[in-house]
Amino acid sequence: MLDFRKLWKKWHIVIQIIPFLALVLALKLLAHNNDMEIISLSALFTSIIAATIFLIGFLISGVISDYKESERIPTELAASLEVLHDEAQIIKANKKSKEADEFITFHRSFLKSLEDWFYSKERTVAILDKVSSMNAHFAKLESQTQPTFLVRMKQEQNNIRKLVIRTNNIRDLNFVESAYAVVEALIVLLLLGMVFMKVEPFYESMFFIFIVSFLALYMLFLIRDLDNPFDYKDYGENASEISLKPLRDLYQRLYGKT
Repeated sequence: MLDFRKLWKKWHIVIQIIPFLALVLALKLLAHNNDMEIISLSALFTSIIAATIFLIGFLISGVISDYKESERIPTELAASLEVLHDEAQIIKANKKSKEADEFITFHRSFLKSLEDWFYSKERTVAILDKVSSMNAHFAKLESQTQPTFLVRMKQEQNNIRKLVIRTNNIRDLNFVESAYAVVEALIVLLLLGMVFMKVEPFYESMFFIFIVSFLALYMLFLIRDLDNPFDYKDYGENASEISLKPLRDLYQRLYGKT
């Protein structure tokens, strides 16, 4: 049985560029039927293709470095949150602490809020306020545990705050917009050049323009997609988004499915 969700994750970029491919091929057919193929294939045109490929490579190398860093964020968040839960459980077991139980209830709520934040259902300011609100819980737990335990919990709180701020920065800022502008302009000029280029026989020119258009547009959309690996709002966790599985697994392991 076909899993359409998995198919969408794998082929969503191809589906997104189909209208653009159809437009380019339609323009090529229109240019051919109206004798508007006025550009001849030359070494200068192949240089434009090489320049476009070079700039695409430059863009993707910069985006990949941020993407690789982003892959670690859900895992590090899950690890810090589990440490906080473990420390609270130790205090609860040793001291029969009501305050520790209150922190565990807060911890459970915070995990759900964190997932909502990743899906843009909660504002960054609100999630940072919740990170800061851990201080009130730590103040109540101070007299019930060793100072080293509380220091460790503060360290994990600080790590969570840094990861939230870093995620928000990656999500909101794009990689060198001027570089995107140059690549997008080159791709448009390249495709227009191929639309008005005379290559015989005609079916060969249609084949070549389809291949070049597909590769150029696919890479541009892929880079745009990789540039924001935390964009879950519209399509959820597709193939190019960072998986939030470590956080979901943590919640299920600590609190069950509910």
